[in-house]
Amino acid sequence: MADSDSSRLAEIENSGKHEAERYGVVTGANKGIGFEIVRQLASNGVTVVLTARNKVRGNEATAKLHQLGLSNVVFHQLNVLDQASVESLADFLSQKFGRLDILVNNAGASGAIVDEDELKALGIDSTAWLSGKVAKMVQSVMKYTYEEAEVCLNTNYCGVQIVTETLLPLLQLSSSGARIVNVSSLRSELKKVRKRPMKWYIMPSQLHNGKLQILSRVPGESIRNELGDIENLTEEKLDGILQIFLKDFKDNALEANGWSLMLPAYSMSKVVLNAYTRILARKYPNMCINCVHPGYVNTDLNWHTGVITTEEGARGPVKCALIPDVGPTGCYFDQTEVAEF
Repeated sequence: MADSDSSRLAEIENSGKHEAERYGVVTGANKGIGFEIVRQLASNGVTVVLTARNKVRGNEATAKLHQLGLSNVVFHQLNVLDQASVESLADFLSQKFGRLDILVNNAGASGAIVDEDELKALGIDSTAWLSGKVAKMVQSVMKYTYEEAEVCLNTNYCGVQIVTETLLPLLQLSSSGARIVNVSSLRSELKKVRKRPMKWYIMPSQLHNGKLQILSRVPGESIRNELGDIENLTEEKLDGILQIFLKDFKDNALEANGWSLMLPAYSMSKVVLNAYTRILARKYPNMCINCVHPGYVNTDLNWHTGVITTEEGARGPVKCALIPDVGPTGCYFDQTEVAEF
């Protein structure tokens, strides 16, 4: 990590000053990491709009936070794939607050149909989930359909686009410069060697010369280079890459063409989400826009195979949401530290 990033992060760690009034939105927040992000933001004095597709569950989650003394949390129903629903949220924010300071895009889908009982019966150790053998091990309990792949990509990437683009006019009214946080995943990483291996997933088969090898999520140097070419990256290029992926998915050619076989749609959705984050950061230099891998958190999304709590997992997204003006932008955070894409 560059010295400038280190100094910026030091300022973030030491910063205890918060504005009197800040307004935030967290998507997919009725449970799991999203719920905990809302709790931690509200505990830091942010007025938070907790959103969820299901009104009953959203209201129940909000009531729980009110019982904890966090009266600065309000609920608004949101379906990230429904433009009318997103516009309804924008109208609510405009009328009630007049601006938006923080947007945390957390809503997500796994892209897989899983028999959870059979998955549990396999007894796969959490450290094995990133090994090359896991995809084969779970073939009997995980089903990937084209329909589920589309839902996953639409929710994890297109939904973020819809929400972000619709709320940008309100974010641009933030007096302190808005913060946009896209909750990503370790499965989005493009690099082959991880400099800071985490003890919870190191497998002997993954080590080469003492360094941890990450399985490639994207086939071909040309596509990887295109995703890494920040200055020339566009949303149109991302759409083109997704079309290639979906064609290979429909043609049952993922393995033949080198795509990830473990949660393929989920992995790709997070790869393009990271790229979209960099595009946004370039377009809006006055905002702090970052993506963050929260850690391998125990949630419904990974069928409770994770090894850290939602409280721990929320710390990275919350840190990005509360980054002061000197904070980094266009970066990928591995939990609470800036890491390589």
